Amino acid sequence: MAHPENKGIARFREERDRFFSLYELSQQSNDPDTRLSGAFAKLMGEARGRIVGAYDAGEPFIAGNYATAPEVAVAMDLPWYMLYESAFMAHEEMDAAMAAMGVSADICATHRSAMYYLEHDLVPAPTAAIGLLFPCDGMPMLHQVIKHHRHWRDVPMFSPDPPYFNDHRAVSYFAAELRKMAAFLERVTGRTLDLDRLKAVIVEGEKQYALWREYVELRRAVPCPDGFAQGGSKCFFVSQVLQVGQPDGTTWFATLLENAERKVATGIGAAQPEKIRLFWFDIVPTTWASDFMPWLEREWGAVMVMDMFSNHAYSPIDTSNEERMWQGLARRGLFETAMMRQATGTAEARVEDLVRIVKDYQIDAVVWPGHMGHKESLALYGIVRETCRELGVPILELRMDMFDKRYTTPDEIKDTFSKFFRAMDLG
Repeated sequence: MAHPENKGIARFREERDRFFSLYELSQQSNDPDTRLSGAFAKLMGEARGRIVGAYDAGEPFIAGNYATAPEVAVAMDLPWYMLYESAFMAHEEMDAAMAAMGVSADICATHRSAMYYLEHDLVPAPTAAIGLLFPCDGMPMLHQVIKHHRHWRDVPMFSPDPPYFNDHRAVSYFAAELRKMAAFLERVTGRTLDLDRLKAVIVEGEKQYALWREYVELRRAVPCPDGFAQGGSKCFFVSQVLQVGQPDGTTWFATLLENAERKVATGIGAAQPEKIRLFWFDIVPTTWASDFMPWLEREWGAVMVMDMFSNHAYSPIDTSNEERMWQGLARRGLFETAMMRQATGTAEARVEDLVRIVKDYQIDAVVWPGHMGHKESLALYGIVRETCRELGVPILELRMDMFDKRYTTPDEIKDTFSKFFRAMDLG
């Protein structure tokens, strides 16, 4: 039996239709970038459509997270949406509403936005939820909000327990936690995990990760073929959220790669001419980036060549036996996926990525945005600054909110970038 309609599923239904409309409109264009962006919108529409379809049919669906082996849900034919995806849809009205509720502005917008969407019933309550206990303390605290919500308090939740270190014992421990998660999902949804199906999902996903690696190698080219608008963090969303281990996602990656190869062969870059190559050492802004990033490219010839979510630090998953599959999924979730890699455990991974990217991508300047919600990363700044000095690359330290542009306005940030570029004689 189908559930009664609610605002959350109505929103998903509207977004599904809007994404498909954007796709259809994009296909009328002869511009490859426009068509590729439209194809991404189609993947988003398909993801929403899977939730709506399950809801309408009265079948189970879950809320999950990209760092907790979403391949398991796909293999069990459980449609899912990312529990914290609302952070990437933050807006000023949301922040005003949270302030009226007494929610402190010091709380990361990831959690404020999730609270907003929950409080206003803008996400459908799932059959079950997979919690996230890392990379920061705010994640498990948000679970308390979820468990006290009138529509979510009876939703069963399982949260795999992450160890602190990133050694072999940690991987084995988290692999056992993922097995417990699978058993939980079987128990509460009535679905069964078939290991051959899980292997097939992982194998298809590995095709996406291989194409992603080829693509990020192409971003080394001078000029860089794509800036903020294309590729980059979209690779993360396709492979780990929208189309985990699905052929449609693999097709999108192949088109992305083909498009970038054409640009490199013809010398087309995101900025004409390209003058400054930037490494944005955190999450890229969401609500105000669509204006700010093109301004960087247009006014300064500054291209964001790499960022946290675009970074490819993934090792292949061995599917030769069951244990190796679970360990590969555990390793990826613990310390290869974005944010988990940078914000948990020791500082080595972040420093190693910094050194590799600056050298491999001929970075002219590192941007340390100082996102107010990433307080744990502020302790790393001294190490990062000294590493940049050793590399001979300037670093711009900022304080901003990746989602709320009132924290530091885009105009203030533009002024800071302009002063920095002039002081460093860049561009």
